[in-house]
Amino acid sequence: MSGQANSRDVTQRGDGWAVTKPGSDRASAVLPTQAEAISRATKILTNDGGGELRIHGTNGQVRDQRTIAPGNDPYPPKG
Repeated sequence: MSGQANSRDVTQRGDGWAVTKPGSDRASAVLPTQAEAISRATKILTNDGGGELRIHGTNGQVRDQRTIAPGNDPYPPKG
């Protein structure tokens, strides 16, 4: 375990709104609107066991931070 919380950032880029993992150069997704990027980042974090979502405004400053709960898989794998 790394001890580092799972998190994603939503930031504006020239080609849209990017969902990125801190420390990664590559975006997980680039979407046309901030709302779509927030929705995608929330889904990624939910599926990945929950974590922190930081939403950046057009000025680059963090304007909102949300804690995303882990998803509840209704069909866990048998094992």
